[in-house]
Amino acid sequence: MPRPLCFVIMPYGRKPTQADPARGPGEIDFNALWDRAYVPVIESLGYDAVRADQDTGAMIITQMLERIYYADLVLADMTIANGNVYYEVGIRHAAKPTGCVLLAADWSQPLFDVAQLRTVRYPLANGDVDDATAQRIRDTIVPGIKALTDGQSPMFEAIKGFPSSPEPALASTMKQRMAELAAFQSAVRGVRLLPKPQRMARAQELVKKHGVPPLMASVAFALLLLLRDSVEVPDDWNKLLAFIDALPEDFRQQPEVQSQRAFTVSQAGDVREAIEQLEVVLETAGPSTERLGLLGGRYKRLYRDTVEPFQKRQFLDRAIDCYERGMDLDLNDYYCSSNLPRLYRARNGKDDLKHAHVISAVVNAACERALRRGVTDEWLRPTWLAAAFDDGDADLAEDLAEKVAAEGVTRWKIESVLADLRASAQLVLDESRRARLIGVADKLAEQSGSEGKTG
Repeated sequence: MPRPLCFVIMPYGRKPTQADPARGPGEIDFNALWDRAYVPVIESLGYDAVRADQDTGAMIITQMLERIYYADLVLADMTIANGNVYYEVGIRHAAKPTGCVLLAADWSQPLFDVAQLRTVRYPLANGDVDDATAQRIRDTIVPGIKALTDGQSPMFEAIKGFPSSPEPALASTMKQRMAELAAFQSAVRGVRLLPKPQRMARAQELVKKHGVPPLMASVAFALLLLLRDSVEVPDDWNKLLAFIDALPEDFRQQPEVQSQRAFTVSQAGDVREAIEQLEVVLETAGPSTERLGLLGGRYKRLYRDTVEPFQKRQFLDRAIDCYERGMDLDLNDYYCSSNLPRLYRARNGKDDLKHAHVISAVVNAACERALRRGVTDEWLRPTWLAAAFDDGDADLAEDLAEKVAAEGVTRWKIESVLADLRASAQLVLDESRRARLIGVADKLAEQSGSEGKTG
């Protein structure tokens, strides 16, 4: 009698992890993980093991769907954000009420939605998956797989009677909620289209109307970002902080909300408290380019505001360290890397000028790539503008500054960029180019009503 089948959804070959080097390996040999850890465990549990890439040719989508549906058990490795893996997990969750177990390395950070699902975590310090590593993985995942094999799919759990006979009353209620959400999102878009001085008052009206508990997490976070992007005067940061602190406890504990709260605390004037909060988020939720970029920015601000030479150098080194760690997570994310050239030049230590030149090229390439791909990021052109200042490229800076002014970027974002522009301009040795760059910064400040004193 044939044994039941276990279909494993996972990457294959060697894949980069983009993990923080302090937490996990930079690359995983998924074939070794399959051979030395997964197959022995699956067979010990009484299943035959199969995964997609064992076909001699590329598996067509029909075959993939059949295996996901008919497999007695599906295991999915979520360690890295692989599109195929996430797609196939979604299919299994919608196709079968049980029999789908998620696994991931203990240091990995799954995407937000999947992070809420129960996952079997295993130790993976060695991306080559040697014998000792494989043994630790096997010992860890066996009890977890046994415990979750009969766990209910989130789709079947959320929608009673799915798929053939969902409850009519629940369907009607959900459609009403979706209609309300559509109306709310339309109102948010309307606020974003208003002239900048009018946005905060209108955003607060939406808070009064839609921000009363109980509220959906998506609504709460949308209001948070709308308030943040509507800030025009310093006291607006206190309004945003009051909104965050009034949110339900479970929502306030989300890492994304904690990060935004720390940023708001910093903008309201308490940079050191913001650093403490961000360090806690990094420790509990793990690194990301955004979190490391926020932390680097707080240290950068302390560096600018501090006079005492020893402390000033310490803050500069810490800012550089945060930005370097963030850049190493994703070279295409220009948030962290864009700050490094001017900070390297300011520090001017051994090899710093060489590093500044190399990373400047990385930043420009990332910005150009994002523009070609049509990335809708309000920070894209301001970031590229700062890179042009780092390179002393006055022609590009003048062109980008006009585009930034025309885009109507929020004042506090312009002020943040202006601080970097002025710092970079002072490091340009050629007097004529330096004068042109200073002129660009002054004109941008005048157009936005900013002073460029914040960072």
